[in-house]
Amino acid sequence: MATEKQVMVIAMDDSPHSMYALEWTLDHLFAPFGSVQPFHLVVVHARPVPISVLQLAGPAATAEIIPMMEIDLKKAALRITEKVKDLCNKKSVKEVSMDVMEGDPRNVLCEAVEKHNASVLVVGSHGYGPMKRAVLGSVSDYCAHHAHCSVMIVKKPKT
Repeated sequence: MATEKQVMVIAMDDSPHSMYALEWTLDHLFAPFGSVQPFHLVVVHARPVPISVLQLAGPAATAEIIPMMEIDLKKAALRITEKVKDLCNKKSVKEVSMDVMEGDPRNVLCEAVEKHNASVLVVGSHGYGPMKRAVLGSVSDYCAHHAHCSVMIVKKPKT
């Protein structure tokens, strides 16, 4: 009787911190097992909603900008997807799915955990200090408290 593999969700944005988290996870939790992968890997990219980006731009931004932003956000998602696929191929990880979901990363990641019935969520840490974290909010902190699975936060060394 074959048992279904557990699912690991990894958060991915365009930062070196999330790429480091993916590479660290592949090196430490996948490579040692060779072709017998311990998890089905689902890499999730939270694509911003164009209107939320426009709100940051201020009143000068108009509805004419939305289609251009939509194209740029799709290109960024495609670029991230290609980087992930390249790294997974390089590390011989074959069982990987990409899921690009639109919205706030905190909510998207918690929704992805539910959607994929994940047992582990891996997020990178941007290493913000207390002030930046208070202003910007911490995706990893939010997920650690709200995701319905174990959460592993991978920090890039400060070397």
